[in-house]
Amino acid sequence: MKNITIFASLLLSQMAFSQVSGNINYRNQTYYSENNINVATPVVNQQINENVLSIKGLANVKAEQYVAIFSITQVGESAEEVNDLIDKRIKGSLDQIKMRKGVETYIDMISFVPVYQYNVEKKTSSKKTYNEVPAGFELKKNIHIKFTDPSQLNDFIMILSKNEIYDLVRVDYFASNIENIRKELMNKAKLALQEKIKNFESILGESFSTAGKNVSDGFRVTLPTEMYKSYEAYNSSSLALTKFANINQATKTSTSYYQPILDKEFDFVINPVIHEPVIQVMYEIKLTINREKPKESKPETKENKEIKEVNHYVLITSAGEVKDLKINTKP
Repeated sequence: MKNITIFASLLLSQMAFSQVSGNINYRNQTYYSENNINVATPVVNQQINENVLSIKGLANVKAEQYVAIFSITQVGESAEEVNDLIDKRIKGSLDQIKMRKGVETYIDMISFVPVYQYNVEKKTSSKKTYNEVPAGFELKKNIHIKFTDPSQLNDFIMILSKNEIYDLVRVDYFASNIENIRKELMNKAKLALQEKIKNFESILGESFSTAGKNVSDGFRVTLPTEMYKSYEAYNSSSLALTKFANINQATKTSTSYYQPILDKEFDFVINPVIHEPVIQVMYEIKLTINREKPKESKPETKENKEIKEVNHYVLITSAGEVKDLKINTKP
């Protein structure tokens, strides 16, 4: 009975973990791409002993303004008809949307093209001929809606859907304090880098004050629009079916989720806890310290030692020839 209790506890622990992790981990282990910032290191002399110190910072910035873009398409038999129909649909929506506080709108013209269809030309002694003829016009426009309260987006969707406008193309995020965030990241990274230099000097037992140095840094900004991913969560039964069996598979539902840059690779994070899509600003500074390599002294071999102990003499013969003589003077 004791063994059964332990097994049940382990099973419940695994089930609880699966529930907390979310459905993206239901079938396969999810891979989170490494889209972290990585500033290039300056190329220096390879004969120099290098130490590269890096500091990375991340700031999660809440958006202050948003722009939602909706697409609308209208077809009609004539240019006048298609323009009249689309204007009624847009006006009926914007009259209600503009009543919201802090909302601005803009209509973007996308395309206006003729639409064709095929007419069949019948002949008694030959095959049918299909002729392409004009059938009307297609007009496309985009509605841009600027707003400050993200909860208003649901109201916009309800209003637009009543006029058969359903296509939400994208939502852009904007923040006015990005420049201040950049300065804050730089200041925090500077202090963290100075602390890391002191730590390395303590470990190596030397000072970097006289060593040559190179610095490189850079920013990277990611918007929520870029950070959505999709997945399918389902479980299919495994049956021993013959190869002649008819199998009708159901359509699997695909969904999307917001996947921000994970903060596991950063030295510090500004506003680490987020519960909504945010603008993420990354900063990295790299310091390359060029320390001269110590000169390598060749070990003294037996041959080198013998050469040092040999004096050089010259012998001139009676015929005037010069001969080198090597006489070992070692006692």
